[in-house]
Amino acid sequence: MSKKIILLAGPTASGKSILAIKLAKKIKGEIINADSMQMYKEFSILSSKPEKNEFKKVKHHLYGLVSVKEYFSAGDWLKKTKVKINSCLKRKKIPIIVGGTGLYFNTITKGISKIPNIDIKTRNKVRRLFKKLSHIKFYEQLIELDPLAKINILSTDSQRAQRAYEVMIKTNKSLFDWISNTKSDFVDYDIKKIFIDIPREELLKKISKRTEMMFKKNCINEVKKFNTLKLNKSLSANKLIGVQEINKYLNKLITLDQCKELINIKTRQYAKRQNTWARGHMNNWNKLYSKDFSTLLKKTLKVVS
Repeated sequence: MSKKIILLAGPTASGKSILAIKLAKKIKGEIINADSMQMYKEFSILSSKPEKNEFKKVKHHLYGLVSVKEYFSAGDWLKKTKVKINSCLKRKKIPIIVGGTGLYFNTITKGISKIPNIDIKTRNKVRRLFKKLSHIKFYEQLIELDPLAKINILSTDSQRAQRAYEVMIKTNKSLFDWISNTKSDFVDYDIKKIFIDIPREELLKKISKRTEMMFKKNCINEVKKFNTLKLNKSLSANKLIGVQEINKYLNKLITLDQCKELINIKTRQYAKRQNTWARGHMNNWNKLYSKDFSTLLKKTLKVVS
């Protein structure tokens, strides 16, 4: 039995979900989610989760799996994804892993380091320190503690900087030493890697269109419900694009048009970061795009056949 896995990545709003569904129907595939925000039960509209009718067309896995109240890591995702991949292959289905979370794809292609669990006390200590210092001073302190961080983490990547800091003080070993001793669990699998390389102008149009659609579907109500949970501000769900902007609108600090524009700006910035990640971590992937969907599907089928 061929152990084929398809990885389908791309920036937000590039059309990954639709392409994955059409591809799955052509090749007897099943879709596995690789988008950290689509893991959440409480967000469907702001996370751009596939529609209910799309879930019916093809079997989807790992969507709406965890609560926003929970901490969910790339390691947690990999454990669940391994089970789903092997389940698909046993049933002679091809797993198609789809999303925009680069770190998730890295766990498949490069593996995940066996870093000991970081206890909540250490994690909170690092978060308090980060709040106390400016992000620049925190970064400077990190590279004093762990010089390898300087060549591996941008000064603006506050989340990764905090992660490196907590690993160093807990294990007395650099995050990047842990990573260098890592290998993929899928070395004997046939992995087909595709990145949707959509032109910038085309992507900006799609982002604006999608933002409008989110408001038509009542993403405001989704944020109101989320607010009732009164979550700890450090949890990842608070970072979902749209939450802060809609709250500013609800608190009458900005108009609805300003709210939409802020969401568009943040989404464009996020897409830019995803493309930057792809240039650094996905340079051996097949970069595909066509404005004509049937041509894009044909190109994709050619790569995965």
